[in-house]
Amino acid sequence: MKRALFISSAIVFVAANSMASAQVTVDVSKITCDEFVKYDIADPRQIAAWISGYYHGLHNNPVDKQQTLEGSENIEEYCFKHPNALVMETLKESER
Repeated sequence: MKRALFISSAIVFVAANSMASAQVTVDVSKITCDEFVKYDIADPRQIAAWISGYYHGLHNNPVDKQQTLEGSENIEEYCFKHPNALVMETLKESER
């Protein structure tokens, strides 16, 4: 009886451990344009949404409107032409 309980507990533990979702940390400042347009990291719209929120936070603007994501097409267009550029640096340049 104890042996069966031990074995079933071990199976549950192993199964639960393998089902745990992994967290991934992404250093957005190091995403290249090539990775951005090839969906290597994530959907470019998701990255653009994060970056938009980041820049709105920098400028103390808590309202992040969806219209700001329309600029992601401009970013993609630039990135197709400059695959080695960093996305964050590209945005800093366009901000000036």
